[in-house]
Amino acid sequence: MESFTILDGIAAPLLKSNIDTGVIIALRFLRSRATDLGAGLFADWRYTADGAEIPEFVLNRPRYRESRILIAGANFGCGSSREAAVWALLRFGIRCVIAPSFGEIFYDNACENGLLPIMLPEDLVGRLVARVETAGEPRLTVDLECCKITAPAGAQIAFEVPEERRAALLAGLDETSLILQHEGEIDAYRARAAAARPWLYGKLG
Repeated sequence: MESFTILDGIAAPLLKSNIDTGVIIALRFLRSRATDLGAGLFADWRYTADGAEIPEFVLNRPRYRESRILIAGANFGCGSSREAAVWALLRFGIRCVIAPSFGEIFYDNACENGLLPIMLPEDLVGRLVARVETAGEPRLTVDLECCKITAPAGAQIAFEVPEERRAALLAGLDETSLILQHEGEIDAYRARAAAARPWLYGKLG
């Protein structure tokens, strides 16, 4: 997966709480691998029944069309465990979601796919949204190396990410890649285990 170090980009405010994975990407977009998940992101909020854009929706507004960061309400990504919710955000171009809290499985899926989920207190999220909405350009810089967000006009906000998650995102490593970094140790353990208990490895006689 793509490593995450410093992200500078447009940030879109979507301060709704309890946005579930079924809203992020509806089930009908998962029936074919050829479907553009980015086009299906928030489809029931972005489009009318006949496919026309709803101009009032934040990601349809010219100011936020190229958003790389989403600022959301509490419990973002709740609901089902569908990993495609993360894929849809990434396919649209969003690499970071800032919210007071996340659905637990969504948080894990995000980290596993290179999407940075940042948790901030609700009052800080509200202040960040206010800065973005009133700025000439709604741009944030997210620095995972220093764990700081730089808001419009230069204000900085510190955030925390579990160190194992931070290290993996910085290096662009998912769980499989992290495990393979210990391949030599794993092979050595298997050799010792096979020598001590050969019947488990079909090596009797």
